[in-house]
Amino acid sequence: MFVREAKPEDADAFGRVHVEAWRAGYRGMMPDDFLASLDPAVRGARWRERLAKQPDGRAIFVITGDIGAPYGFAGVGPARDEPGPRGELYMINLLPAAWGTGAATMLLARATEALRNFGHREAILWVLRQNARARRFYEREGWKQTGDRRDTISENGFTFEVDELRYGRAL
Repeated sequence: MFVREAKPEDADAFGRVHVEAWRAGYRGMMPDDFLASLDPAVRGARWRERLAKQPDGRAIFVITGDIGAPYGFAGVGPARDEPGPRGELYMINLLPAAWGTGAATMLLARATEALRNFGHREAILWVLRQNARARRFYEREGWKQTGDRRDTISENGFTFEVDELRYGRAL
């Protein structure tokens, strides 16, 4: 396994990873019609746009294997919902076949290092309360619930309620 900075050429793989990870990871936590509406080509196009013009203070990393095909990615930058000195882990998405392989740990280590390099002393992330697997992973890696919550997602023409918890940690 190898972690590197993402490139625009990774966008199509990101679209596939994003959709497969969400469909498997959020089944029963997000509406089935929303998950079915996710399109790898549309996601890939969005990722191509994001990767082509990455703003300063943000980074996206990809994990690849022996054949070089990306099978996971992570993104970090300034905290989106609170101006100030905190950084945020925006996402870690992995193909379901890579769950439990140590890939998420490698991505998280690289993402945390980037947040430190950007000058952040603290970081946050958001995770669905029902996502016990992800919560166990973050807790094992030193993240702790802060008590903050949010409850609505609007995406892809859908708006639905979720129960997201904020986690934080010192860097």
